[in-house]
Amino acid sequence: MSNKEMQKRLEELQARANSIFRDIDCEALFYSILKKKPEEALEIIKDSGLNGRGGAGFPTGQKWAMAKAAPADARYVICNADEGEPGTFKDRVILEMQPEKVIIGMAVCSYVIGAKEGYIYLRGEYTFMRDYLQKCVDKWNKIFEKENFPFKIFIRMGAGAYVCGEETALIESMSGFRGEPRLRPPFPVTCGYMNKPTVVNNVETLAYVTMIMSDGGAHFKSVGTNDTVGGKVFSVSGDAAIKGVFELPLGMTVQEFVDIFGDGDTKAVQVGGFSGLCVPKKYFGNVILGKGGIQGGSMILYNSTRSMYEALKNYLEFFKEESCGQCVPCRIGCQQLLLGIEAMHQGKKPPAHISKLKRLVDVMGTSSRCRLGMSLVTPFNSIADNFSEEICSKE
Repeated sequence: MSNKEMQKRLEELQARANSIFRDIDCEALFYSILKKKPEEALEIIKDSGLNGRGGAGFPTGQKWAMAKAAPADARYVICNADEGEPGTFKDRVILEMQPEKVIIGMAVCSYVIGAKEGYIYLRGEYTFMRDYLQKCVDKWNKIFEKENFPFKIFIRMGAGAYVCGEETALIESMSGFRGEPRLRPPFPVTCGYMNKPTVVNNVETLAYVTMIMSDGGAHFKSVGTNDTVGGKVFSVSGDAAIKGVFELPLGMTVQEFVDIFGDGDTKAVQVGGFSGLCVPKKYFGNVILGKGGIQGGSMILYNSTRSMYEALKNYLEFFKEESCGQCVPCRIGCQQLLLGIEAMHQGKKPPAHISKLKRLVDVMGTSSRCRLGMSLVTPFNSIADNFSEEICSKE
């Protein structure tokens, strides 16, 4: 595909998914939402088929309904803006370009579940955005007050830890405690912030809520496929001919993605950041973005000049550093996986040692306290299975 053809195809896909970065009149939309009953707004979100865009892909309407149904004298809405996944920078761009859509999404959620307070938990490294966001929040808090809409938004800065992107660790951090994941159940929708029902949605999910309320659920469902509804914002980096942040319809294969963004020599794509699936070239046509939970916002492309051993080593060094250390499988497992692949690469361990490491990572996947340790199963196994020759010593 020529550069001109690549650009044309990209423009076609962006036009089809056109939602997140399209300007709308947020104030007019807010007033129109107030004319609906909370139950009507909830049904619109449910019927749209919107799943969370933070990686887990839990149905947004179902999460809201659970929080709404939980008996309590107070409820909370939290925007998870603790974007710490390596290779992911989409939420930063959304907050910079369309912060009002995120705020309206929070307001819709508060209207549905009956929350009077909302919080934007902003990544510690995004301090440079705080003043700008605070002005937007102040503007909307005044509008809410003027319209007797019982909701107020506050900004809380993140703790600078990757694990605080996990919703229960985020809640612990907001509560003034060490950012460590809680055991679940209970889930935040019944026992979250201040031990009250809490909805935690990420930046992109809340922005899509606004666009669904604006365009309608049927329009949202018309984007993507029956199995993979809607659009998705991707951060594209690595050995890519085109880099940046792009909103695209779900349902594309990795091959279609590579045809547009690749440099002509792509051998692997890391889908969903370091904790996602590393797809080798032979499977590009089989893996669909959005299907089976493969919808993380980071797409890192690797060409033939890259060592997948170095890539995996980089992942493990990151997870070793970011493990909160609360549970043994993750705390010790991350260290042992890193030591194991280093020993294999140095010829101190035979190729067969990879089977022991895979057993270890499987144990981590079933016994770690949170998704940090669990998520290592996917990247480790996908690289070990498809690029074992790059991990082993060449001597």
